[in-house]
Amino acid sequence: MSKHVLAQNQYGKAENRIVTVTRKGNDGAWHEIRDLNVSVALRGEYRDVHLTGDNGNCLPTDTTKNTIYAFAKEHGVDSPEAFGILLAKHFVSSQAVIHEAQIRVEEFAWERISVPSRKEQHSFARKGQEVRTAQITYSETTGLQVLSGLKDLTVMNSTNSEFHGFIKDEYTTLQEAYDRILATKVTARWANSASAAANPEHDWDASYAKVRRHMLEAFAETYSYSLQQTLHAMADRVLDHVSTVNEVRLNLPNKHHFLVDLEPFGLKNDNEVYFAADRMYGLIEGTVHRQGVQPVIATSDWITA
Repeated sequence: MSKHVLAQNQYGKAENRIVTVTRKGNDGAWHEIRDLNVSVALRGEYRDVHLTGDNGNCLPTDTTKNTIYAFAKEHGVDSPEAFGILLAKHFVSSQAVIHEAQIRVEEFAWERISVPSRKEQHSFARKGQEVRTAQITYSETTGLQVLSGLKDLTVMNSTNSEFHGFIKDEYTTLQEAYDRILATKVTARWANSASAAANPEHDWDASYAKVRRHMLEAFAETYSYSLQQTLHAMADRVLDHVSTVNEVRLNLPNKHHFLVDLEPFGLKNDNEVYFAADRMYGLIEGTVHRQGVQPVIATSDWITA
């Protein structure tokens, strides 16, 4: 018997790739696809399997994988959130030793290649935009929690951004900027209300599109004096316009663009030619939540860019 204490632990099957094809219309010629990456983590009575190797309480990770594919066939995939809720509730309710299940879903977007002269519509091109994410946790004690999100959404304002008035010490070399490019690769997560999570009729696709739209509109419309200010404006606008969202956490790496010195060539660079730096970068992160609402997105659970 170990003299040490076994603390938090979980296990499951990670990154199960699944693509579903839904055929619509009388002849099934109109196809819809969902392209997902699904990960399962189970928490419960697993002390013996760690300390003695007794697998009596261990549901094989291969079974969790099979469940994902079977559920896709039996129930379909309406949205990452809805599919994750089905899976999480199933694992907790089906096995007495499982007390909590967490499902993480990434969705890769495709757009239709429309051929007007062809009756069948089953051709797609992979979108070069963001990856949609969802994390669903269902627990016997705390109930259902749904975190939606996105990552790898690269955005840019080519003007209406400044950065000046900052602290300067003996190591400061950065020049003040009164007209600069502001670019970032957005990673966002938002906590949905308990009422939305519990509502089987909640339209997760519409909610995702609405949150995304308001974040992008805030980014575009904010005259920015810092990326921190822009972060707050993006989260604040979501909370103002989407009543089912209680908390927004944003991870915004500052994708620096530096003016190229063209004077050695006898040329003036009037904010026209920039060097786009890959590394290093400033990393701005923050959470905004409604007053009176306890934050649920833990900073320790955050994966930085």
